[in-house]
Amino acid sequence: MSLDLRSSKLLDLVDSEAQVEQIGTGCLFTEGPIWNAEGNFLLFSDIPADQIKMWTPDSGITTFRQPSGQSNGLTYDKQKRLLACEHANRRVSRTELDGTVTTLVSHYEGKKLNSPNDIVVKSDGSIYFTDPPYGLKAEYGEEGGAELDFQGVYRLSADGQQLTLLVDDFERPNGLCFSPDESILYIDDTTRMHVRAFDVQADGTITKDRVFAVEKGEHGAPDGMKVDQQGNVYLTGPQGIWIFDPEARHLGVIQVPEGAANLGWGGENWQTLFITARSSIYQIQLKVSGIPVP
Repeated sequence: MSLDLRSSKLLDLVDSEAQVEQIGTGCLFTEGPIWNAEGNFLLFSDIPADQIKMWTPDSGITTFRQPSGQSNGLTYDKQKRLLACEHANRRVSRTELDGTVTTLVSHYEGKKLNSPNDIVVKSDGSIYFTDPPYGLKAEYGEEGGAELDFQGVYRLSADGQQLTLLVDDFERPNGLCFSPDESILYIDDTTRMHVRAFDVQADGTITKDRVFAVEKGEHGAPDGMKVDQQGNVYLTGPQGIWIFDPEARHLGVIQVPEGAANLGWGGENWQTLFITARSSIYQIQLKVSGIPVP
């Protein structure tokens, strides 16, 4: 494996001999990896294939659901129900424990959402998601016009009754994640090639907007994003996975053979970083644990 080392502190997180391992390939465009600790499997989206796929150490890649609504970001809620950002259906869906799929949200103030992209659940059960227009193209969703004149970031209350527009001035809001104590919400803007940070207030809204980090380089852009238990931020970008410490110092890049789109924690002790990258999925073992998914 090649590490683009910007600080020796990166070696506290990643062993210099650790390898990025391809564990599955043959997909069209992979996204949204989410680990199921009870079942010991990984789910991820293959957007153009209109599938949610499953990977296990023993069986490799199999189809979990088709059609998927050309899902992108995936996660679980506090009750271990699967949540999916569906491009084609322009909604956030929930798979109930009996297997039925329901719509959590598809409209804002009577207008269709653009194409929900990535998603995270706060410890109080509220749901945060981004809504850029990528899924309004046939390859990644359904050809159609936007009904909203902005690309928003939203919060859905834990009871599913209140949808709040948090911010509407992103060009292309994409990946998002909380700091370990949930006091900060990080959101990246793919077009502007940067990550913004917001303080999270008691009511779940956000304030004190500032640019946290900027990516510079060719052949890659900010997309998926996660944090580890120490508060370091892991972000897809040029060459692979960019890593910043909580003070926004760039520690380096884990280089990935294909263009990385998203990432997620899993495995034993949540120390495996799974990476979705174009046609494949990859993994690398780290020294630090990520934030467990419910």
